[in-house]
This record gives sequence, structure tokens and C-alpha cells, in this order.
Amino acid sequence: PFFFQHHLLLHIFPSHSPFYFPFSFLLFSWPFLTQPIMANSASGMAVDDECKLKFLELKAKRNFRFIVFKIDEKVQRVMVEKLGKPGDSYDDFTASLPANECRYAVFDFDFVTDENCQKSKIFFFAWAPDASKVRSKMLYASSKDRFKRELDGIQVELQATDPSEMSMDIVKARA
Repeated sequence: PFFFQHHLLLHIFPSHSPFYFPFSFLLFSWPFLTQPIMANSASGMAVDDECKLKFLELKAKRNFRFIVFKIDEKVQRVMVEKLGKPGDSYDDFTASLPANECRYAVFDFDFVTDENCQKSKIFFFAWAPDASKVRSKMLYASSKDRFKRELDGIQVELQATDPSEMSMDIVKARA
């Protein structure tokens, strides 16, 4: 590789050319210029387009009450795992999170303010139960911020390792 790059550079700019030295930096930077650039997080996790589309449907059309996302480690991609129907409850949402595996989730929480106004907030949940594998926890933690940026419109974030950390009382207090 180095010989080829040097040889290519000599054909473009022969050593007797006045342009050779100003461009000699290409000898060392060429490998970095030809490497594929990851447009994803440090973990290299891609986000499936369906995640963004379903989130937009939840946000704009309110077609879903919640969405549960899963990282497929084989393809290194965040995918939609489950869609909650508009009539589903918060209990239905919490029941859809596995007890021993990490997940991301969004929940469209409807509530009434002290002024008696009907409001809605979109919550982002980073679910990492204590029983999940350490590798899985690290993967979800390192990909979370990048994934969250893809979902424009998240208003509240909650991280939970136990169901008590995402109880309805905590959600209401954060709303």
C-alpha cells in the first residue's frame, strides 16, 4: 500500500517537479483519506430508517402510544421491535420491556396540567436492567446519544435499571 501510494504520487508529481514536496503529505495522509467514514456513533451503530419513520408517526399522527427499539448486534443496527397501539396503557408499555435485555423506547405520555389543560410529552427511555449482559449495557450506553439525536422531538429522558425507576409517579413528576 505505501509503495503503491508513493509510486502513484511520483507519477502525478515527479520528484523533480516543484509540486512534489508541497504534496508529499499525501504519502502519509492517503490511507486516512481512503478509509470509509462512519457517519454513526463511536460504537458504529446505524439507525434503521423505520425507526425514524415510526417515531415521526408517533409524534405527528399519534398512530402509536409507544415504540420499543432493539439493537440487532448481527447487523449493527437499531431496529423497531414493538409498536404500541394508541389505546395501550403505560402498564402495557412497561410490560413490553424485557426483564433481562436492554432496550430503547419512546412513550407518548398524555396528562392534564394543574391549569386543567390536556398536554402530551414524548419520553425517551434507556432501559438497562441489572440482569442484562455487561456487553449489551455498554453497547446501548455508547449508542444512546447518537440514536436520540435521530429522534427529533424527545422532551424527557429517563434511564432505568429497575421497573421502580420508571414508575408512573416518576413519569408524572418529570412531565
